[in-house]
Amino acid sequence: MKNSLMALGAALMLGGVASAQKVAFEEYDLDNGMHVILHKDTSAPTVITSVMYHVGAKDEQPDRTGFAHFFEHLLFEGTQNIKRGEWFKIVTSNGGVNNANTTEDRTYYYEVFPSNSLELGLWMESERLRHPVINQIGVDTQNEVVKEEKRLRYDNSPYGQLIPEVKKQMFKNHPYRWTTIGSMEHLDAAKLEEFQAFNKKFYVPNNAVLVVAGDIDIPQAKKWIQQYFGSIPKGAPVTRQTYTEEPITQTINASFEDPNIQIPMVVAAYRTPSMKTRDARVLDLISTILSDGKSSRLYKKIVDDQKKALQVGAFNYSQEDYGTYILYGLPQAPATSEDLLAEVDAEIVKLQTELISEKEYQKLMNKYENDYVNKNSSVEGIADNLATYYMLYKDVNLINTEIEMYRSITREEIRDIAKKYLNPNQRLVLNYVPAKDKAQN
Repeated sequence: MKNSLMALGAALMLGGVASAQKVAFEEYDLDNGMHVILHKDTSAPTVITSVMYHVGAKDEQPDRTGFAHFFEHLLFEGTQNIKRGEWFKIVTSNGGVNNANTTEDRTYYYEVFPSNSLELGLWMESERLRHPVINQIGVDTQNEVVKEEKRLRYDNSPYGQLIPEVKKQMFKNHPYRWTTIGSMEHLDAAKLEEFQAFNKKFYVPNNAVLVVAGDIDIPQAKKWIQQYFGSIPKGAPVTRQTYTEEPITQTINASFEDPNIQIPMVVAAYRTPSMKTRDARVLDLISTILSDGKSSRLYKKIVDDQKKALQVGAFNYSQEDYGTYILYGLPQAPATSEDLLAEVDAEIVKLQTELISEKEYQKLMNKYENDYVNKNSSVEGIADNLATYYMLYKDVNLINTEIEMYRSITREEIRDIAKKYLNPNQRLVLNYVPAKDKAQN
């Protein structure tokens, strides 16, 4: 009884926090088309300056993959006013940190500084946009960096080819069929002029959103933003091709041999709709039900109770145009991959035919309330979310309202969406196994 009361109190408190924690922001456009979002938070004397560009792996050509990720590295090489190799020195010597990351849909750069260095952060990001130096020595240097990253994360990492193999099988027309790191052969073959043309096309103010968040004086921030970004010329409008994939109507069976593993993995992957849809958010909830934590359905049944798997999981790989819902497991002998897939399928059928209990539903809602609070618990997280909701969803206020969308999802919707997307004839089954010579050792 005591534990129940404590849990109830925690849930009520969490609901109150989530309802109260609204993120205030201001947004506007510069004359050159750059979107600006400002968020003031005086809880710590720090400020983040970040720029998200609407360019990712899906904006590349099939014979020149890896460009967007390459630029994540290349645009730290230097500018006309920041000498090569000086970028990180400037940041660290002023008490800051910085980083960047790339997905299929966008590229994001940011610096976190003490709040008295806001002008420095704005100047540096404006330099990256206005005066990047893209020369052969920079391309050659970053080419080696990216090759090492590929070796580390993909080529020599256990199960490192899982996502590349899934993407290759799931998409036939859409550029989602390749990974963000792309092909080293394509990067090797590219001429300097191609990198310069890619920069000119995508890294322009009208294809970017600038977020300034933290301990800022908003009128002063606006003056500096106009000073450093306002006169950067507008680029040509970015046009994108629309790609359509035919529905999957019968099981795709594939296999892949990985020399870096000893235990096979079975993978079932389903093509799903855009991250912007309500259905995608329902699939997020389904992932949580199936595999989030040791009390989740798949883990408790297959790993804990039946001892048929060393590991099992499910996640919704959401993207701007399409998503991929991925289920995976590592069988534990004497169970086989086929045994494991049968058990996973049984749990999906249960979701498709039975409503989850009220207790499980409330647990699910509590977790998403908690996640909502955590996502916006730091100024870095808020800046990232503001940029993402503008760039990929075209609705910045989702930072405050998306939790209401999750709260409004019903148990019936969870059942119906599982029934709509997670069927055997709509999926890829990938048998991911040790390389034959590895298996014989």
